[in-house]
Amino acid sequence: MSMILLASRSPQRRGLLRSIGVEHRVVASGYPEDDLPGLRPHDVVLEHARAKARDVAARSGIPAGGAVLGADTAVVIDDEVLGKPEDRSHADNMLSRLSGVTHTVLTAICLVDAAGEESVVDAADVTFRTLTPAHREWYLDRGEWQGRAGGYAIQGSGAGFVRAIQGDQTTIIGLPVATLIDLLERRGLAPWRLSG
Repeated sequence: MSMILLASRSPQRRGLLRSIGVEHRVVASGYPEDDLPGLRPHDVVLEHARAKARDVAARSGIPAGGAVLGADTAVVIDDEVLGKPEDRSHADNMLSRLSGVTHTVLTAICLVDAAGEESVVDAADVTFRTLTPAHREWYLDRGEWQGRAGGYAIQGSGAGFVRAIQGDQTTIIGLPVATLIDLLERRGLAPWRLSG
């Protein structure tokens, strides 16, 4: 079975890889996720995912018969990327902006193997219910907003904010499983590929 080096500490991404039987280990990237002014949101997540995968491939090497996987997720509203909130007040501002409207979540993945690299961006639209100040305060008190793009986690209590989803929920969580499976199959790295 091919070994994948995951260039991310995200427990959600690890869980999704486990769920589809992909053998992996975490080698966190040292790439600084700074703002990339002038780039469209699609290109921002793509550049971050590529840079993370390339960083780990350069520092740790590519496992024999395996690959390095980088990923990046962004919440986008009005063509603006909402990154990870700096503090509680910033998170509250993000949740206020998302309240009652539809936003897009973009997740880019980049796979680097011995033959080169391939990258894909997947998108999902999320419509939030209208959030009252009491609802936002309750969520902020839980601390789940910390380290989360857009200030929420759909796989946690943030699921209560969601009225509708168009697209793959795993894209919103941070690793589009169907897209990743297609990529692994194209690269000959799917865990179920036939040998010989």
